[in-house]
Amino acid sequence: MKTVFLTLLGLVCAAQEPPTELEPSQITGDWRSILTAADNKEKIEQGGPLRVYIHRLECTDKCSSVAIKFYIKFQDACLLLNAVAERDGEVYHTGYMGANFFELIPMSDNTLAIYSENVDGVKTTKVTQLLAKGDGVTQEEIQQYEELNKERGIPTENTEDLTETDDCPQ
Repeated sequence: MKTVFLTLLGLVCAAQEPPTELEPSQITGDWRSILTAADNKEKIEQGGPLRVYIHRLECTDKCSSVAIKFYIKFQDACLLLNAVAERDGEVYHTGYMGANFFELIPMSDNTLAIYSENVDGVKTTKVTQLLAKGDGVTQEEIQQYEELNKERGIPTENTEDLTETDDCPQ
């Protein structure tokens, strides 16, 4: 009984700890979009407005803002876009195809997940991306990403593999 009580006490204390601060070294660098998922799949399918290929993130001022270099495809041509997101608490916000509010979630030394909510004036769409430094991810990292989607209400069948269509310049 004493062990159960101490375990519960530890969980309560851990749940009350403030979130860990993002380290610029966890975020800044060249990335490759591996997977994306959304509760409104049409937004991330080929030609969809939220199908983006992130290639670089850069933290500034202790990650109070993040510069994002990404591509979209328009008529099979890669168009380079840059955005700067400002942090408010644990959430970043920027404008692209509406208002976007997102969290950066380091998953390992080489992977990062992004959970975003896009508000286009009509509908809010939940979107995630799994990014990697390099070309691939492990099965464990994919499982972590799928769990994130499940927690956020995004069906597994709404996942798209971005590696098959990202032929944009590095």
